[in-house]
Amino acid sequence: MVQQNDFQNQNVLTAAAGRRTLTGAAFALALMALFLAGVQNPDPAWGKLWVLRPLIVVTMAGALGGFINYMLLHYHRRLGIHKGIAVVLSALIYLVGLWLGSVLGLAGTLWD
Repeated sequence: MVQQNDFQNQNVLTAAAGRRTLTGAAFALALMALFLAGVQNPDPAWGKLWVLRPLIVVTMAGALGGFINYMLLHYHRRLGIHKGIAVVLSALIYLVGLWLGSVLGLAGTLWD
């Protein structure tokens, strides 16, 4: 009988989840940075570091969306969901998360 090492499998799953999370965060950061680059004359009442809040909040929302994407696609059989439905559901969750992160991050500045 061959003994299977679960520790090695866990490292592969952790790395895959980390890559998916970082990909979601990087995509969200790029979108928000592109959006904020178009701001020509920000209101002086916002302060000098007003850009940090939307960048951080949207990046965190993108990271969470990427992690949820990994979880849904990795465990879709255990959840009893068809893979196509899991892909569409994870994309929808990611987009809604980005939208809510953008609203939360831009509240009080560009989102009035």
